[in-house]
Amino acid sequence: MGLADASGPRDMQALLPATRAMELRKQDYHMERPLLNQEHLEELGHWGSAPRTRQWRTWLQCSRARAHALLLQRLPILVWLPRYPVRDWLLGDLLSGLSVAIMQLPQGLAYALLAGLPPVFGLYSSFYPVFIYFLFGTSRHISVGTFAVMSVMVGSVTESLAPQALNDSTINETARDAARVQVASTLSVLVGLFQVGLGLVHFGFVVTYLSEPLVRGYTTAAAVQVFVSQLKYVFELHLSSHSGPLSLIYTVLEVCWKLPDSKVGTMVTAAVAGVVLVLVKLLNDKLQQQLPMPIPGELLTLIGATSISYGMDLKHRFKVSVVGNIPTGLVSPVAPNAQLFSKLMGSAFTIALVGFAIAISLGKIFALRHSYRVDSNQELVALGLSNLIGGIFRCFPVSCSMSRSLVQESTGGNSQVAGAVSSFFILLIIVKLELFHDLPKAVLAAIVIVNLKGMLRQLSDICSLWKANRADLLIWLVTFIATILLNLDLGLVAAVIFSLLLVVVRTQRPHYSILGQVPDTDIYRDVAEYSEAKEVPGVKVFRSSATVYFANAEFYSDALKQRCGVDVDLLISQKKKLLKKQEQLKLKQLQKEKKLQKQAGPLLAACLAPHQVSPGDKMEDATASGQEDSKAPDVSTLKALGLPQPDFHSLILDLSALSFVDTVCLKSLKNIFRDFREIEVEVYMAACHSPVVSQLEAGHFFDASVTKKHLFASVHDAVTFALQHPRPVPDSPVSVTRL
Repeated sequence: MGLADASGPRDMQALLPATRAMELRKQDYHMERPLLNQEHLEELGHWGSAPRTRQWRTWLQCSRARAHALLLQRLPILVWLPRYPVRDWLLGDLLSGLSVAIMQLPQGLAYALLAGLPPVFGLYSSFYPVFIYFLFGTSRHISVGTFAVMSVMVGSVTESLAPQALNDSTINETARDAARVQVASTLSVLVGLFQVGLGLVHFGFVVTYLSEPLVRGYTTAAAVQVFVSQLKYVFELHLSSHSGPLSLIYTVLEVCWKLPDSKVGTMVTAAVAGVVLVLVKLLNDKLQQQLPMPIPGELLTLIGATSISYGMDLKHRFKVSVVGNIPTGLVSPVAPNAQLFSKLMGSAFTIALVGFAIAISLGKIFALRHSYRVDSNQELVALGLSNLIGGIFRCFPVSCSMSRSLVQESTGGNSQVAGAVSSFFILLIIVKLELFHDLPKAVLAAIVIVNLKGMLRQLSDICSLWKANRADLLIWLVTFIATILLNLDLGLVAAVIFSLLLVVVRTQRPHYSILGQVPDTDIYRDVAEYSEAKEVPGVKVFRSSATVYFANAEFYSDALKQRCGVDVDLLISQKKKLLKKQEQLKLKQLQKEKKLQKQAGPLLAACLAPHQVSPGDKMEDATASGQEDSKAPDVSTLKALGLPQPDFHSLILDLSALSFVDTVCLKSLKNIFRDFREIEVEVYMAACHSPVVSQLEAGHFFDASVTKKHLFASVHDAVTFALQHPRPVPDSPVSVTRL
């Protein structure tokens, strides 16, 4: 048949409405199957509980293959370096490493001041940790090293333990700097120990508790903290050391109070440097496609500012503070001060979590973009070793920088070799660093402030989250406000606690619905949302959108009784009162009969003496009375008591949303069965997952009154069974689509 011959029927088919075409295609399709409760389903599918895996046994096993696999897992360079495509990747990695090193030099100097340390220690922190990560890291594109958020967290610790000035206002800068270096390096060792320990016990999942709105709100608040901390360098002010809650507010108030004491030369220097940096960044953004690598605005600004400062003698003529002497060469390793461990424990754990959260977030973004995998546990180990070994060589805690990582990717970086190249260039600078003695500190402050642009832009999250998700907006705002008011460590703790509490609150108030059958299907949907979905007369189908557990079990029961349209508790209370009243009336009647028998006892005996009753007659009378009692209506039913009957005879609980079961959930389900049976409504359950069924069995939920025959494979099966076993109700039964 040719194409023209087939066009006629196809055109006719295209003209038919979509629903009619579907009916034509399915009119010969038919399927039947029996109703399946849980017992039948287990028998049909040969169900058995999944065997428990005891992974701890494999940890104790030792073999050559296992040792080799463990070595490759813990030292990833042995996996990727032998396969490194030199011809394709080496040039890009060299160019990328050089670009990152050019950025890392000024940022290292600036972020060291942010941490309250001499600038050269920022260069140390840009060399040792970067090289360690090259050996142990799994991300190809993140740039490990100094980072503004980490630096300001370190700065808050160093300033609290080694304050700027003593009570007599005299400052021994050499002793103060030595004390701060010791605090920062000890803190780095502790951070590294925490991260390595968490990585070895596969605790990388802890970062899942730091949601994206929480991390973005936290980094935005940290950016504000960083900005405020640099104001003293911009205005050349001597501020008191503030730490703890509301320290940011106190610092801002003190800056405003001392603004008249600011030095014009320092302000002009910072303003000019800031304008130059912004213009260069705008030029880089505009010429991004044409330039092989970004214009090194920060490095050019450093060189230009140092030259101008040296030529114009800004230090003496305009009282502009400069960096001063920067020692060349590497330092010898130093053991951490164990006496500081107790004071630094809480801050170290917080910094460890924040640093890992930032690194793994960026690492997964780049891994998804370039189609490779990042091991979160190994990243913890790699970052921890970077901080641990770096702390021994007097570095402060590091993470990865967003701006440098973007430059590393955009300039052709393909692997960790780019990080090794950048660390090599930093090493050359450290060994031969004889410049920047006259570099104004205000220029470094301008570099820090301009680099906050990306994080401060996250304030626009407020508008986007307002439209997208109000709960996430609430997490963002609480994190931001708590971090601003309580400082970085307590702010993170408060944000995590609030985020977890919000999850609990949201599961406490899930969406409850009564389900109805979509016509001519076996699909059940919320009758409030689907106008064509109709309730099956005589049957109520109830569903919760969240699992039932201790925090919402009471709400689940209350919502069920409310949605069913029956005041179950009131009906049970009225039934019990009437039954109790009947019992009291029967008791009074029996007491009255006994009293009458006592009074008429002798007379009755005399009258009945001539007419002795035979044992056979007694048996006949007892049998007749028993038959009369069996024919008598049950006086304990709602109808017999004169109480209103529910307009449904069966209740079906759709438990498809249940992911686990706790003891409170078990008790609540038991109470639902008991209460609704009291008002003559049979209860069934449907669509339970196998793990939930196993938990129901383990909790001894099934017994003589509630068996697996009350649990069905689907809502449709439960509805069909309920209609086949109804209690007479005013409504007429309805036919349910047969499978």
